[in-house]
Parts: sequence; structure tokens; C-alpha cells
Amino acid sequence: MDPFTQGALGAALPQSVASSKQLRSAALVGAISGMAPDLDVLIQSSRDPLLFLEYHRQFTHALLFIPVGALICSIVLYPLVKNLSFKQTYLFCFLGYATHGLLDACTSYGTLLFWPLSDTRVAWHNVSVVDPLVTVPMIVLVATSIVRSNPIFARVALVWILGYLAAGVTQRERAETAGAEYAAQRGHAPVRLEAKPSFGNFLLWKVVYEANGRYYVDALRTGTRISFFPGESVEKLNIEHHFSDLNPMSQQAKDIERFRWFSSGYLAPDPHHANRIIDVRYSMMPNAIDALWSIELTPAAALNDHVGFITDRSGSAEKLPLLIEMILDN
Repeated sequence: MDPFTQGALGAALPQSVASSKQLRSAALVGAISGMAPDLDVLIQSSRDPLLFLEYHRQFTHALLFIPVGALICSIVLYPLVKNLSFKQTYLFCFLGYATHGLLDACTSYGTLLFWPLSDTRVAWHNVSVVDPLVTVPMIVLVATSIVRSNPIFARVALVWILGYLAAGVTQRERAETAGAEYAAQRGHAPVRLEAKPSFGNFLLWKVVYEANGRYYVDALRTGTRISFFPGESVEKLNIEHHFSDLNPMSQQAKDIERFRWFSSGYLAPDPHHANRIIDVRYSMMPNAIDALWSIELTPAAALNDHVGFITDRSGSAEKLPLLIEMILDN
């Protein structure tokens, strides 16, 4: 999730077990440790644009790395907190660091929780990567815990986020059930179907399913009643058909497979740009084939040349009012 939520949760858990005199220090080291795993975004290569996709949410987010990450944070942060022993600093860093990977796994991006034992990208799809209804109350409660010198507010913050995430699971299941029903009404038998929360809420969901060699995307609002916003569809990527001239031994062919792993296989040729392959899962509008990121192949590339990586958030400001209308079910 976003760093504000990660920091707030990273602070709340250590605060909940700290004494009243330790709350400020517990919040400081917990918040920094809660955000620290995302330093993996610094692992990049100008030659290989997909390198950061492989390492973001990889070893720094793994459950087995928590003791190591906490130790590194403790060594760095211990000189900054005068009222904590190193053992106490490590405990608070451990608790803060431990929240990060688990919270990220609640989103749709995918987190390698079980690295190095498995390279499966865990994604529970029960909260958006940015959701003010999670973040703002958490920050207020963590700050109140410090001001009032009372850990009870941090414990309330934990109850709040756990309740919100549990509600997100229920909402996801409702969206998946309704999405399967709508697919059946179209005469489709989905090979697979997933529902993902749209930006900033868990009322409006993007439902993606595969049927008959195509991906279909629709939006569903799971309020007191289910509202359906029909969407678009696109062909599933077929390398032999869509990129028949691609050398299977080339680096670009290998990069497609790396991108396939990252996107859990939800790849399609870009209907608007030749030589681009999109990740169908993500778009600003939940019922549109309007990918936030894609890779671009170069037909005349050398055997060792990598693909390009493209992010496209153009038009987001213009789409936001429509997204809000869908969330409000207007």
C-alpha cells in the first residue's frame, strides 16, 4: 500500500504493546520500519526496465526476511531513541517491519511473502493500494495515542484496519459471485475470474475474467444492492499469433515471460498501440481496457535488447469525476 498507510500501521502495532513513556519512540521506529521494505524500489537498471518489477515486493517483503530487516532497522534507528534499549528497539522494529508484507499482500499487486521458498505473488484483493478510509483514521489514532500518552488509541487503530480488511474480503466475494453470474448471463464459462477494488474504495470493483480466448473487464458496485457497469474485452495474448516474427530465444521473448509472471498471466496485445503488451488487470476506470502499464517490443531489436516499460496515467484527472459517479452509483 501507500507509504502513509504502511507507516501508520507500522507505528500502531509497536505502540499497542509499548508503555506510555515509550509511545513516541515506538511510533517512530515502528513507522520507519513499516515503510523500510519499499526501499527495494531503488533496485533498478537503466538497461533492464523490468528489473524493478522482479525485486519490488520480493525479498524485503518476505516473511523469512522480517528478522533480518528488523535487525537492519534497529542498528540504524537505535542511536535516535534514547529511552529504549537495543532489545526494545529491535522488538518495535520487528513489529513494524512485520506489518508491511502482510498489508501489501491484501492489495492486488502481488507480494512474494514466501520467498525464497516460492515465487508465487500473493494477492488477496481486499483493499485498494490507496484508500483514505483506511489511512486517515489510522494516522489520527496513532497521533492521538502519542498526544494522550495512551496505547489504547493504537489498539483501536489495529481493530479498525483489521475490521476494514475483513469487510474487504466480504466485498470481494460479493463482487466475484456477481461477476460470475453476469458472465453466465453472457453465455460465458470463465476459465478464471478475479475481482479487484478500484482506486480509493472497496465499493466499486473491477472484475476481470477469461473466456473464449478473450479477457472481459466490467465494474460492479457492491453496496446495499449490486450495480453493474458493462465494460470492454480484448484478445488474450498469443505470441505465435500476435508476434509471429519474434525470436523465441531473444531477450524480448524472455522479457514477455517475466512480464507474464508479474501480471499473473493477464496479458493482451494493446488494442491502441502496435508492439505493446498490456497488463489487463489495472486501469483508472474499472470497466475499461486502458492499461496503466505495458511493455513495448522493438521489431528491429538486437538479440540481447530488452523491451521497454511504459506507464500511462494520462487522462486520470478527466476520468476521476466519472469514477466518483460510479462509486456513488449515480
